[in-house]
Amino acid sequence: MRTRAKIVTAVVATAALSVPGTAMANNHLFQPKANQAHSFITGGTASIADGVAFGDDVAWYKSSGLGPSAMNTTGATAEERYIPTDVFPGGALPAGVTLTEAQGINALMRIGENLKKAGLSYDDVVSMRVFLQNPKGEEKMDFAGWNRAYRQFFANTNLDTGKTMDVTLGSATVKPMVVNPARPSRFALEIENLPVDGWLVEVEVDAVYPETKQRPWWLLW
Repeated sequence: MRTRAKIVTAVVATAALSVPGTAMANNHLFQPKANQAHSFITGGTASIADGVAFGDDVAWYKSSGLGPSAMNTTGATAEERYIPTDVFPGGALPAGVTLTEAQGINALMRIGENLKKAGLSYDDVVSMRVFLQNPKGEEKMDFAGWNRAYRQFFANTNLDTGKTMDVTLGSATVKPMVVNPARPSRFALEIENLPVDGWLVEVEVDAVYPETKQRPWWLLW
């Protein structure tokens, strides 16, 4: 799926766990029921889950890897073509917003459209894989810019209080584009070349259908 996709760097991230055999809750060895999926989340403001446990009969969906749409027809560079002009009119980026951040927002909007076609939404996502390419002229990927884009759609409520958290857009503090308590397990990799010229971000997700998705395990004991 990725042309000449040489993995360069593994970023600090958490991989999905199919069945965490040593997870404990109130001195009970945890094992999901056949129709349950549980996210293991540490603290009320964590950005990602420690892992996800799936029962054998859980109904789940895997998206294709999606990058940003070419929306900025006046873009001067291949990378600028993928600035989402419905978020940034005319392709003009506010102070501090990076190309990776803008493309990350674009790609996650496409993920939302993909999920909707399958009868799902952002809060059904339990696992995510992210591939990042370094912007032209930069030595490494813009992981901070990606994380800002991610928090626009995920992990932006306080699980302890239920309140929506402010997020950052470039150098500004804003309300999130999509209020969502979900914390998927996630890994991120730097890729030498993504398959489309100008892409800096590609994302793939797994989502669980609501009838089988359960609350985090620590709320169930």
